[in-house]
Amino acid sequence: MRLFVFGVGFSSRAFIEECRDRFDWIGGTTRSEEKAEVLEDMGVAPFLFNGEDQGDGIAEALQTATHVLVSIAPNETGDPVLNLHGDDIAAGRPGWLGYLSTVGVYGNHDGAWVDEDTPCRPVSKRSVQRVAAETAWLDFSAQHGVPVQIFRLSGIYGPGRNTFENFRKGRARRLVKPGQVFNRIHVADIAGALKLAIEKPETRIYNITDDEPAPPQDVVTYAAELLSVTPPPEIPFETADLTPMARSFYGENKRVSNARIKTELGYTFRYPNYRVALKDLLTTL
Repeated sequence: MRLFVFGVGFSSRAFIEECRDRFDWIGGTTRSEEKAEVLEDMGVAPFLFNGEDQGDGIAEALQTATHVLVSIAPNETGDPVLNLHGDDIAAGRPGWLGYLSTVGVYGNHDGAWVDEDTPCRPVSKRSVQRVAAETAWLDFSAQHGVPVQIFRLSGIYGPGRNTFENFRKGRARRLVKPGQVFNRIHVADIAGALKLAIEKPETRIYNITDDEPAPPQDVVTYAAELLSVTPPPEIPFETADLTPMARSFYGENKRVSNARIKTELGYTFRYPNYRVALKDLLTTL
């Protein structure tokens, strides 16, 4: 089995480590020579890909790839992988293609529960582009007979990227917007879910999110308790100094169900809520 990863980042790196022993060869893309050296140190064959031009050697690598993971965001022109290397993927006919998307495609539902059958009504430009990319990959699957699984990820955290890091950097804040919840997922559960999904390569959409959508201030408060420090003061959302992108996240309020990946794939979450995860992450500090 041979794995090719477009965009070796936080989530896809975890998947590589989770499944390393299952593949005879792993290749992946990055945008810089410096990061290519990091991939080599990981045991991943590096390929440069900037999303604007075909990367050298990628077409040849895709000819023999049995599994392809796409972890690159779309842009105004669509999905760069599909635009520049879609024909190469079709020619290689991998037995599985995974596409990492986002629960942002659902848009705002005023805190109501949504699942994979809920119609998408994205709000932000980036989520509109994600919906278009998802549709394009599903069309690709239908046209070429390549199984495509779309994974809608919620807010990703894990080692080196979590609330404790915000405390360490002095950036922890408790923003309060009544009724607001966010969905979260530990990076290890992304890797675990994908590892299970490749065993059932049929075109499908899955939410990968934990069991408990929760107000963001609750997570900060719990982290402070674990650290035995005083939590930062509450800041009303209306008066908070936020970037336009950060503020836009608060415009989408929903509870995302993970029932499908549990019932259809039988996945058991390692970190079913932020409390279990933060307790574990505390041991790594």
